[in-house]
Amino acid sequence: MGEAVILEAVRTPIGKRNGALRAWRPDALYAQVLDALLERTGIDPGLVEDVVTGCVTQVGEQGANVGRLGVLLSRLPKEVPAVSLNRMCGSSQQAVHFAAQAIAAGDMAFAIAGGVESMTRVPMFSDIGGGFGTLNPELFRRYELVHQGESAERIARKYGFSREELDRWGLLSHRRAALATERGYFRPQMVPLEGLDGEGRPFLLTWDEGIRPDASLDRMLALKPAFREDGVVTAGNSSQISDGAAALLLGEREKAEALGLKPRARFLARVVVAGDPTLQLLEVIPAARKALERAGLSFKDLDVIEVNEAFASVVLAFLAETGADPERVNPLGGAIAHGHPLGATGAVLMTKLLYELERRGGEFGLQVMCIGHGQATATVIQRI
Repeated sequence: MGEAVILEAVRTPIGKRNGALRAWRPDALYAQVLDALLERTGIDPGLVEDVVTGCVTQVGEQGANVGRLGVLLSRLPKEVPAVSLNRMCGSSQQAVHFAAQAIAAGDMAFAIAGGVESMTRVPMFSDIGGGFGTLNPELFRRYELVHQGESAERIARKYGFSREELDRWGLLSHRRAALATERGYFRPQMVPLEGLDGEGRPFLLTWDEGIRPDASLDRMLALKPAFREDGVVTAGNSSQISDGAAALLLGEREKAEALGLKPRARFLARVVVAGDPTLQLLEVIPAARKALERAGLSFKDLDVIEVNEAFASVVLAFLAETGADPERVNPLGGAIAHGHPLGATGAVLMTKLLYELERRGGEFGLQVMCIGHGQATATVIQRI
C-alpha cells in the first residue's frame, strides 16, 4: 500500500454570480488551475495518471465530462484521462478522496483532484429543470424533501438559534475573510485571473469578490428572510452563489520524494456518511466524529477546522454538538464571505486548510461539508 500525500494545491479567486468571472467558461476556468499545478511543481505532465473532478450541475457548459474538457484545454497531454463526479456540495472533496484512494491502492502514482462550478453560466438546479419537479414522486411519499434553506431554518429552530446569532456568525465570516485578504494570506494559494468589472472592462482579479470588508450587523439584520416570512435564514447568513475552481496534485510519497517533490500533508482519514434527508445538513457532525475516530484524534487535537458555511445554522450546530474551539473553525472566514461555487468548494476548502496549517505551524486539520439529501464528507490531514 502506498501513502497518498498532497504535493500542491491552488484555487482561483471566487467570483460573485454575474461578477468578475462571468465571461469564463467553466472548462477554461478549470484548465487554469490544472496548468498552475504543473507550473508550480514542475512535474512532468505525462506522469499524471488521472484527473478526478467535482462538478454539481453537469449540463450545458458543464456537461460532457467537464473535467476531461478542462484537461484538453490545459497543458496536460491528451493521454491524461479524467472523470467528473457529483456528490453535490461535497463533490471535489470526494474527488480528493477518490484520487488519494487510487494512489494508496497502488493503481497510480500521481493524480489531480479538483472541482469547478460556474453558477453564473450554469444555474443551480438546471440539471433537474430548475426545481424538484423532475424527481420521482415516490421519493416524496417516502421522505419530506425540502429545500436546503428550509432545512437550515429547521436546524435553527431545533437548536434555538436567534436571527442575531446567525447574523453575528455571518459578520464574523466576512471580518475574518477581509482581514485574511488584507494581510495577503490567500494570495499564495490563488491563481490571479483576468476578470471584468461592472462596465465590462478587464482587470486582474486577485481576491475573493464576495467578501464585504464593510459588513455590519445592522445592515445584516435589515435583510429580509430568504425562505420563510418569519424565518431567520437570510442572504447574509447563507453561502453566496459563486464561480470558481480549485485543484490539488496528489502523489505516492516515496515516488514523489524520489522526483524531488515535497509532500506537504498526508491523509489520516477520509469518510462519507448519510442520514436524514430532511434536516439533511447535520450529517457534518457524525462525519467529523467518524473521521476523528479513524484518525485517533479528538477535536482538541485539531489546529484548523474547515466547516463549509452553507448556512450559519449548520456551523453553529456543529459547534454546539462537538465543543470545537470557535477560534479554530473557519479562522479565515468561509463560504458566507467568499462564496460557494458548489462543485469547487471542497477543493477550495482543502486548499485553504493546507495553507492555513502551514501558515500557523499547525499539524492536524479537519475539513467537513454538508451535502444535499442528507450526506456529508470529512477529511483529516496531517501537515508534513
